[in-house]
Amino acid sequence: MAPSQAKYAPTLETFLKSLKGQPLEASIESLVFLLKRRQIKGAEQCATATARVLLQVVAKSRWTDVDQLLANVQKHGATLTQAAPRELVISNIVRRVLGLIRDEANEDRNAAGDEYGVDSVSDMGALPTPPEQPAPTSRPTPQPAGRPGPNPIKPGLGTHQSFISKSMFNLLSVVDPSDSTGTGSPVTGASTPVFQATSSATALRSEVIDGIEEIMDELSQADDQIAGFAEVQIHPGDYILAYQPSATVEKFLVRAASKRHFTVMIASGPQQRGVPEATYASLKKKLNAAGVKTIHIMTGSFSAYMPRVSKVVMGASAVLANGAIVTDGGSAVVARAAHEFSKPVIVLSGVYKLCPENSSEVEDPVELGDSSSYVSFADGPLVDGVEVENVVSELVPPELIDMYITNLGPHTRDHLDDILADHYKLEDIDLPLQ
Repeated sequence: MAPSQAKYAPTLETFLKSLKGQPLEASIESLVFLLKRRQIKGAEQCATATARVLLQVVAKSRWTDVDQLLANVQKHGATLTQAAPRELVISNIVRRVLGLIRDEANEDRNAAGDEYGVDSVSDMGALPTPPEQPAPTSRPTPQPAGRPGPNPIKPGLGTHQSFISKSMFNLLSVVDPSDSTGTGSPVTGASTPVFQATSSATALRSEVIDGIEEIMDELSQADDQIAGFAEVQIHPGDYILAYQPSATVEKFLVRAASKRHFTVMIASGPQQRGVPEATYASLKKKLNAAGVKTIHIMTGSFSAYMPRVSKVVMGASAVLANGAIVTDGGSAVVARAAHEFSKPVIVLSGVYKLCPENSSEVEDPVELGDSSSYVSFADGPLVDGVEVENVVSELVPPELIDMYITNLGPHTRDHLDDILADHYKLEDIDLPLQ
C-alpha cells in the first residue's frame, strides 16, 4: 500500500525517519513508491536510501547462513533497481553490499579454520615430538622357543596416532553447552552444530551492519573529499566553465575560492517558464563573497566563451566502466565544444557512482522530461505542428572527458578498471538486478 501523502510531500529525510519501528516489507514498499514517483531522486539520495534499506534487510530479515543472506539482499536489491532503472547507483550499492557480505563471510571462515586448527591437522611437523625413551639398563628377557614375543612398537608412533585420532575426534565433536564441567557426552557429526551456526550468523550480521554504516559514511563525505582536490586542479587566474553545477561541483568551486582567485562561467540550460532568472544565486553569492567573479551564460552562447576557458568542470549521476558518464542534458554539447577547442573536461564523481556496466549495456540512458516547462501548449496550432523534447539526462562519450576526480583522487580513464576491481566482486557484476 502506498504511503499517505497528506499534508506533506515525502522526502529522503521523512523516509529515513519512517524506518524506525516499521516492518521491513513496509519500508521496501515505501521506498519503491518514492522512487517511482521521483520524490527520491538523484545519485546521492538514491544511494543513501538504498544503503539504509539494505541495512534493514540484513538486520531484520530471517537468514541462518551466508547464502540465504545473499539471496535476500539480491532479491530486495532487484526490486529497488527495477523501481528506478535509470538510477544506476542503486545497483552499485547492492553490489557493494553483496561484496561486503562475501568478504566478511570469508574472514569468518578463515578465523574459524585458525581457531580449530583445521589447516594444521595435516601438517605433521606441527605434531608434538614424543619424549625420548630411556636406554634399557638390562638386556631383555629372551623368549622361549616356539613362543613369539610381542610386536615391537616404534618409539613415538603410537603417540602420533593417538594425537591424530583425538584431534580429529575433537574437531568433529561438540560438547553439550549445558554441561558446565565440559565432560558431557560429545555429539559427533560432519555438519555444523546449531548453536555454532547461530553464533556465527549473529557475528556476521553485526559485521555486515558495521560495513554498511561505513558505506553510508562514505556517501556523506564524498563531496567534501572531492572538494579537497580543488586547490590542486584550479589555479589563480583560471576561467572555469561549470555547466549546470551540481552540489558536488558547487562545493568544489567554493573550496577552491577559499584559496584561489579565478573566474567562474556558469552555463545553464534554456530558461524555463515560471522559473525566476536568478538561477544559482546561492552559488554566485558564495563565490562573490570569496572574491571570485562569476559570469552567467546561457546555452547557445557558451561556444563564444570557450577560447577563453581554462577547463570545464561538470558533475555526473553515473560513471560507466568505459569512461562514459550519464549527466544533465546538454552536457554533451559543452563537452564536444571543449574537445574541439582542446580544453580539458573534468568530471567530479564519488566512487559509489562508478558502475561496472559499459555504455552499450545501459538501456536508454537518455531521459526525456516535461516539455511544457519550455513551450506552452496553449499557443495554438504552432505547438501542435512541432514536437518538443526536453532532455533531462544524456550520455557523454568517454573520448570527450580528460579526467575523473573521485573521493579517492584524480584518475584517468585507464585507471577506472582498478577502482572497479577494488569495489565489486566478479560474481556480483553480472547479477540480474535490472
